[in-house]
Amino acid sequence: MQPLAFVDLETTGASATKDRITEIGIVLVDDDGVREWSQLVHPQMRIPLFIEQMTGISNAMVENAPCFEQVAKEVDALLQGRLFIAHNARFDYGFLKNEFKRVGLLFKPQVLCTVKLSRALYPQYHRHNLDSLIERYQLKAKERHRALADAQLIHQFWQHTHQQFSADAIETTVKNLVQRSSLPSQLDPNLVHDLPEGPGVYLFYGENDLPLYIGKSVNIRQRVLSHFAADHRHAKEMSLSQQTKRIDWIETGGELGALLTEAKLIKQMTPVHNQRLRRKNALCAWQLEQKQDQLLPRLTWAYDLDFGAQDNLYGLYGNKRDAEKALRSLAEQHQLCLGVLGLEKIGSGKPCFAHQLKRCRGACVGKESGLEHATRLLTAMSKLKLSSWPYHGAIGIREEDDLHVIDHWCYLGTARSDDEVQALLEQGRPAFDRDTYMTLVKALKKTQVVHLRTTPRHETIRGISKIT
Repeated sequence: MQPLAFVDLETTGASATKDRITEIGIVLVDDDGVREWSQLVHPQMRIPLFIEQMTGISNAMVENAPCFEQVAKEVDALLQGRLFIAHNARFDYGFLKNEFKRVGLLFKPQVLCTVKLSRALYPQYHRHNLDSLIERYQLKAKERHRALADAQLIHQFWQHTHQQFSADAIETTVKNLVQRSSLPSQLDPNLVHDLPEGPGVYLFYGENDLPLYIGKSVNIRQRVLSHFAADHRHAKEMSLSQQTKRIDWIETGGELGALLTEAKLIKQMTPVHNQRLRRKNALCAWQLEQKQDQLLPRLTWAYDLDFGAQDNLYGLYGNKRDAEKALRSLAEQHQLCLGVLGLEKIGSGKPCFAHQLKRCRGACVGKESGLEHATRLLTAMSKLKLSSWPYHGAIGIREEDDLHVIDHWCYLGTARSDDEVQALLEQGRPAFDRDTYMTLVKALKKTQVVHLRTTPRHETIRGISKIT
């Protein structure tokens, strides 16, 4: 039989990257029988009171316990070559993977989740948490929420399944669950367990670490796996699946952070499959200029002007053709003169073509005054006006523990301390970006901000402590 390891951990919290292990319990099963191993672990951080109350493991109990680094090799030897079995296995696997990573050990076992096993074998039931299994199958719990006791419960459930189903049926089910990664064959199947279920940005890389695609989601794991779901692949997804050699991700405090990070990284890295968002800064907009009694639109470019600091801008376009097309459409809707607007060449005192078709009110031949035409143009273009930066300087937008630093519609970065904010403010603004602007216009309608200013290093930055 394949050697098995039924594993349970107690931890200081739910985050595998921030929290630490306080206890490890393992039940080992192989041809030699069953043996058990458990160890309290010093987490090198305080155990929160509610965790103490839930597990019964206090700070005093772990005070003289070894830290994970001291037991890492022993734990690795115990689990080596065994099927790693845990209830909600992503939790236990994630914590151990991160602990091993901190001490420089690679941890890549085959993983079986008994929650998924229970769902596969007993689809008639809706609840598959450990307390439900204890009640349903009369499992004997010695000390609930202690690592070894819970590992023993998982082993008891495993034994119960073998009383209900044939060995072949269980072997087939286990094989399907262990091998079901939904990932291309060239990727590590354990990546399924590593992918976080929170918001952030994910990055696909190809040969020679070439950036292929950058995406964002409020659930990174779900979105990444959806790219490789066979039931709704199309040509682009199939190509991406075949080319992807590595997947990375950046977790963010929420959806806004994911949107801002995605736009920033796509402009920096220009991935092959991000055609729409790869536009860099070849942006243009109309700027209205006063010339005698006329108001005339002039096309301006983001590389000539700091769009983030300009007030008199209308529309955002990727090229001159799109800008002129939009202005021409506006002129037709409001009977503006294409000749006056500079979209059609006309001689002095001669009518534009639209006037001959009675689609221009005659500003080109003096039938409409320059002031009247200018007033109608301003009214027509008002809907296209870019929002002016409504603050005196940089601001911060709080999202969970993150503070997104913004200045004149430009995303400077995300900070978690005064020093990090200070560094972002000192680095200067990046080029104006259309996607960032559109994201922030929406975000600022429904969020509170804090005003920021650069300060000497020993001072705090005003307002950060007030963010809620």
